[in-house]
Amino acid sequence: MSSLTQWTGIATSAFLAACASNIDIKPAAVVSSAGSSIEVAQDTEIVLSTGYRRMLVRGSRWQEVGRLPEGLVYRPVGAVFSIEGRHVHEAYLVMSAVQGLVGFYLPGERNFSPLSNPQPVPHKEIP
Repeated sequence: MSSLTQWTGIATSAFLAACASNIDIKPAAVVSSAGSSIEVAQDTEIVLSTGYRRMLVRGSRWQEVGRLPEGLVYRPVGAVFSIEGRHVHEAYLVMSAVQGLVGFYLPGERNFSPLSNPQPVPHKEIP
């Protein structure tokens, strides 16, 4: 591989990494609650403000672990869910009874990341 080709590849990778957006965040304090579980009723694609997309898979289960002023916080059961901007962040769903999915709680950072457009997520409560 020529040094010019190698340099071009490195420069392109650096440029693409620099273009990735940070996700919007704000500090959040979750109030613990042991509530219900939900199951996603159909595959639902979520479009983040960063342009990245995530899929909530039909049949995936989420356990309520707390609440924020924005809604109830659900962690995935038996899986890890993440969102991506300039960095990858472990994420829990934040669901409003009225608006649906309003954003994500980032447990490792104790931050809330709002969606610019809340999105309905078809789901059912499970015992």
